[in-house]
Amino acid sequence: MIDWTGDMEDNRIQIRLQQDGPIRLDIEFSCAGGEILVIVGPSGSGKTTLLRSIAGLYTPTRGMIHCNGETWLDTESGTRIPLQKRRVGFVFQHYALFPHLTAQQNISLALGHLDRSRRELRTRELLELVHLKDLEKRLPSQLSGGQQQRVAVARALARDPRVLLLDEPFSAVDQQTRRKLVRELAQLRSRLHIPIIHVTHNLNEARQVANRICIIHHGAALQIESPDEIMAHPRNSRVASLIGHYNIFAGTVVSHDPDRRLSRLLWNQTELITPYQPEFQPGQQVEWVIPADQLVLHQRRRPSAGERENPVFGTIDECLQLGQNVTVSIKPHHSEESLTMTVPAHVARRNDLREGEQIGVSLLQEGIHLMEKEVLKV
Repeated sequence: MIDWTGDMEDNRIQIRLQQDGPIRLDIEFSCAGGEILVIVGPSGSGKTTLLRSIAGLYTPTRGMIHCNGETWLDTESGTRIPLQKRRVGFVFQHYALFPHLTAQQNISLALGHLDRSRRELRTRELLELVHLKDLEKRLPSQLSGGQQQRVAVARALARDPRVLLLDEPFSAVDQQTRRKLVRELAQLRSRLHIPIIHVTHNLNEARQVANRICIIHHGAALQIESPDEIMAHPRNSRVASLIGHYNIFAGTVVSHDPDRRLSRLLWNQTELITPYQPEFQPGQQVEWVIPADQLVLHQRRRPSAGERENPVFGTIDECLQLGQNVTVSIKPHHSEESLTMTVPAHVARRNDLREGEQIGVSLLQEGIHLMEKEVLKV
């Protein structure tokens, strides 16, 4: 929970928004200056409504927004600062540039708070910041998608915003341009000292730029952690599913061994060794997850001692090549549920992996994460 009574004079934004409909919101978080918080969730989960609420384009039923010591919204006291006074930089999905104005003019238009004598210098500084200093005279139609996006970012920064909001900013460009823009955003973070809240449905993009990721679903924040932590230790099966894990199963905790720092888990008729997780009691029903890259193939021609670590044997259900990798679906002998793993295409060829073949894999102990079993609400 955010301490709403603490010192809010530091350069951060603190948000708590709630409403039952028409778009549900139940979310609370803060974002510090110089930090990129990435909001990830499926379509319709409330991501854009959240950004619109921060910007002042939408007012939720209940909520508070504090930014850099100012109260922008407090529905309980009736405080609502209009969007014109919030100093928010907002980069939209489709840029929203004026087509009849040059890159320089699009940026200069947002500098109305400066004297005319200072606008040209500030415009040049912003163009240089986003790597467009030689393209200031071009119209949007004469710029590539990536260049248009850079103009949109420069225009958003022109108001010296207290917070920068990015709504799916890279979705309309090709993959190569997206990679370049993601890298530039990461570099930009080190030069800015304001909170950056970035909305996307692309988890790989989020993992590249985020200091922290917020998983949102039906307007609720399910988990807010660093990218590594959220991928390795999802809070529950809903989070695990939303971040792309396939191997999510039910099991029963058998015992704990504090001396060896391990726990034992029963998955159907198979006992697995997991990292030590004493917060779960022996006999407790849990859910557990293992990332696809934490399954190791037993090579037929070169068996190794490592194959003794949580070995599982079964039949290949499906082999699907996706680029340089092959996704392998395995039906274990002891279960009706399928395990999914990913191997390089050359490994699949060398081991003659194909549908109907028998296969052995090891579930790496350190990759197994236990989760509270969710109680379905009726």
